[in-house]
Amino acid sequence: MPVVLGTAGHIDHGKTTLVKALTGIDCDRLEEEKKRGITIELGFAFFGLPDGTRMGIVDVPGHERFVKNMVAGASGIDFVMLVIAADEGVMPQTREHLEICSLLGIETGFVALTKTDMVDEEWLALVQEDVANFLQGSFLEGAPIFPVSSHTGAGLDEVRQYIVRMEKELAPRRRSDLFRLPVDRVFTMKGHGTVVTGTMISGSVAIGTDVQLYPHDTLTKVRGLQSHGGTVEVAPAGRRTAINLHGLEVADIERGDVVALPGSLFPSQTWHVELRCLSSAPTPLKNRTEVHVHHGSRETLARLYFPDRDKLMPGETALCEMRFTDPMVGVFGDRCVIRSFSPLRTVAGGKLLHPHAQPLRKKHPRYAQMLEALQSLSKAEPDDRIRLHVSMAGETGVSFRELCILTDIESKALEKGLNLLGGKQELACFDKEERSYVSGGILEELGTTALDFVADYHRKEPLKPGMPRGMLTSGWGRKLAPKLVHFVVERLIKQGKLAVEGDVMRIAGHKVSLAADQEGLRAKLLEAHAAGGITPPNLKDVLEPLNVDVKEAGSVLRLMEGSGELVKVKDGMYFHGPAMEKLVGMVREYFATHDDLGPNEFRDLTGLSRKYLIPLLEYFDKARITLRVGDKRKLRGA
Repeated sequence: MPVVLGTAGHIDHGKTTLVKALTGIDCDRLEEEKKRGITIELGFAFFGLPDGTRMGIVDVPGHERFVKNMVAGASGIDFVMLVIAADEGVMPQTREHLEICSLLGIETGFVALTKTDMVDEEWLALVQEDVANFLQGSFLEGAPIFPVSSHTGAGLDEVRQYIVRMEKELAPRRRSDLFRLPVDRVFTMKGHGTVVTGTMISGSVAIGTDVQLYPHDTLTKVRGLQSHGGTVEVAPAGRRTAINLHGLEVADIERGDVVALPGSLFPSQTWHVELRCLSSAPTPLKNRTEVHVHHGSRETLARLYFPDRDKLMPGETALCEMRFTDPMVGVFGDRCVIRSFSPLRTVAGGKLLHPHAQPLRKKHPRYAQMLEALQSLSKAEPDDRIRLHVSMAGETGVSFRELCILTDIESKALEKGLNLLGGKQELACFDKEERSYVSGGILEELGTTALDFVADYHRKEPLKPGMPRGMLTSGWGRKLAPKLVHFVVERLIKQGKLAVEGDVMRIAGHKVSLAADQEGLRAKLLEAHAAGGITPPNLKDVLEPLNVDVKEAGSVLRLMEGSGELVKVKDGMYFHGPAMEKLVGMVREYFATHDDLGPNEFRDLTGLSRKYLIPLLEYFDKARITLRVGDKRKLRGA
């Protein structure tokens, strides 16, 4: 996989001159840079390798005023060439650049000791010893130090050989499935339009691909690609890449924007990071401190919040919540550099733990659990990262696309991990379409609260067989995703904890239980209506001797309706279930030899008085047994 070399070092120590000596490319392209003799903006070159391929080089400015430009360039490099002038030795930006490289997670590099033609051998030996001492305790401790002269060419071959060797040995980890290019330059090219450049930190992109500019909603298309000075159809990760974007003006884009596939990144104004305060920081970092944050090629302002302490002392590392003024996009494991608001100097660096976070609230019922999970993320193995992020998502759940950036795990490995954890019932996919997941613990909690909700209904409505299913959704599940509600309910049904009969839902095993007086009322009503047969008693006549009014008897009557013991024909008129079955049977038998049925025919058939005839005929219509046509009824479906 291609690697990128970056320069670092103090102003006027010869970084740009050395890159030109190694590659033949002058990285100072601005007129002001040539006039003043200093690098202001990022410069880019490529180094020819023996196999004919090219390796990218990022040349960064050394002046303290342009450290933000230096960080923008350093974010995509794999190993560093720390440039120190032999006539001056270690200087302020030498230290700061080395700290920045360390904070960005760069672990490999070497030192080029330039301007050796301006010092004698004795001085050169002293400087080499001083530099070696300076590097102790850093990631460059023990790294080779090459004395070179860009003017005489001394030592350049050794540097070239070492670069070639490192290009073969280094194996940077870059994801192939998540295309990201932080923009560090925007310009117009005559005949082509707007062009952005940057180091492709992961994934790949091809001509014709639809892309999005983050953190905005700006959609565009890749019109053309160049990498290492040549036109390409596909640009892979690890290369300096120029992208010609369709339909955009230079004013539509700024340094720090990220080009990626639509819907693959998630802008957020809150990040949780593992923050390390440099031992060289002059003061502690306090809660609510405003700082400059450098991530990728973007610089923005943020406030720092420490959930477990009031301040972060120099040399300490802790969980930190960053709240940004503008939305940011990132991926788990990304590095960022923190510089004090004033005076500007590098004071800390962070490793991104949660790039799509919500502010931590101590009043949140799961605050302690969230805090513990975040503190565990930094050293968590891939499967644990999946488990922790799904757990932190709580009842909201988290999609596969979100997990791609929350865990920084390749799609295939992520899918495998989700299947493994799903098999252990540690999580479940509740939305197949969006591929959204919720933790097993949350499922258990939701199942318990759903059962509690139904049980509470049973307590309030003891004479009803169950609750309408829609009531569970609109009550217990009103704040949950509809698909999660459905998933939880179906899970409870499969587990045999909930039972569904039509549109009625109840706790499995639940039975209507009547109090003694209600049971007595039920027995009296059943006895009276069974005795009445097809000429049932007046309801009030049954209730009056019992000192019960119709309203008080309502719950028992509804229960008897639900069980089929009584059939309500109209208010105050109920028929015994078997009696109604008898009447319906008589009507159907009548229609076997007749086309229509009127009140007179129904009277002759049953011997009933008008008191019962008309209500019964109207009931048959409502029950969809008969259909009224004028004054007659016809059998439905006949």
